[in-house]
Amino acid sequence: MSLPALIDIEASGFGKGSYPIEVGFVDPSGGLFCTLVTPEADWSHWDADAAALHGIERPLLQTHGKPCAWVARQLNERLAGQTVYCDGWAQDYPWLSRLFDAADASPAFRLEDVRTLLTEDQALQWHEVVAQVRAELSLGRHRASSDAKVLQIALSRVGAATA
Repeated sequence: MSLPALIDIEASGFGKGSYPIEVGFVDPSGGLFCTLVTPEADWSHWDADAAALHGIERPLLQTHGKPCAWVARQLNERLAGQTVYCDGWAQDYPWLSRLFDAADASPAFRLEDVRTLLTEDQALQWHEVVAQVRAELSLGRHRASSDAKVLQIALSRVGAATA
């Protein structure tokens, strides 16, 4: 069984005005990559509810974040030619687009919703299996690379795979 790369993005908030603050993925071999993103000068939206979920403080992004161009380059070098899956395509796609727009670049990979890999029966189990994996790994806060790893393990458990 072959498992795909999975990506997760933590953001400054939800909806309009939000932007990526952390990007992480797990590759098909299980290797992890994660980085904080330095907000662009005009990225000012900050949602306390989102911050409570991911636990990332805005000042941390200024001291430890990487520029959008660097993050986009890393993603393209490491994920080039792959279809990469996420569990929140409707949110992750705009955040990823905002990152790549700021970097004046285009993704060298394709982003798809993880649900496209699931059969109807697997989809019925999906949320429960994700919650079980998260509990087993004792993950409290949502962080990008660990969330991506949870999704990959859950895919394996429900028997979903790509060719």
